[in-house]
Amino acid sequence: MGPYAKEEHLACVIARLLGGARHAAIGASSPIPATGAFLHQQKDRTFRVSLQQRRAANPFTEGSRELFDLAGQGRIDTFFLGGAQIDGAAAINLVRADGKRFPGSFGSAFMYPMVPGTILFREEHSRRTLVPKVEFVSARGDPRALLTGKALFSWQKDKRRFRLESIHDASLEEIAENTGFAYDVSSRVGKTKPPSEEELALLRGPVAKLVAADYPDFAKRVWGM
Repeated sequence: MGPYAKEEHLACVIARLLGGARHAAIGASSPIPATGAFLHQQKDRTFRVSLQQRRAANPFTEGSRELFDLAGQGRIDTFFLGGAQIDGAAAINLVRADGKRFPGSFGSAFMYPMVPGTILFREEHSRRTLVPKVEFVSARGDPRALLTGKALFSWQKDKRRFRLESIHDASLEEIAENTGFAYDVSSRVGKTKPPSEEELALLRGPVAKLVAADYPDFAKRVWGM
């Protein structure tokens, strides 16, 4: 992909999706979404980032109840969700797949439809994860986008169908072979814009320091910190 890590590239894509957003809440074990949010914050100082995984000064003093309250009041406009499976109707499955059980849905069924800027994120892009129909519906909603390790999809609310917008390090044929659901293709589909020199400088400087405080293993692997 070039002289940058794939994690840096995905973080840049996330940051670009956040234009106009006011407040992102990041769940546990989400270092790439957190990196993208902190990168956007470097360019928009009014943008608020709240991490559930914060090791010090956790913004949610009452835990998840406060998170749900803020979402219900419309004070969080960006959230990230993944899943063992994501289907073409934008439903996610956090409970069971391929005979395996997972931790569960927790508050996803509330947060997904409540937060208007929910972004679906899953690094693995395969027919195992992107399926025609999820085995169990943990949550449904209208996402802002679906971002994977291979591509970026927008969501067409009127059609209830994804549209391929750009590909990172793959071909159109590879995306089709590895996507289990049907989707439209943008007339402007092309390669995802790589990180700029400015973005890389921010990622490897102030953003890396912010991320390392709460995701030290991730920062060590990506930036050697």
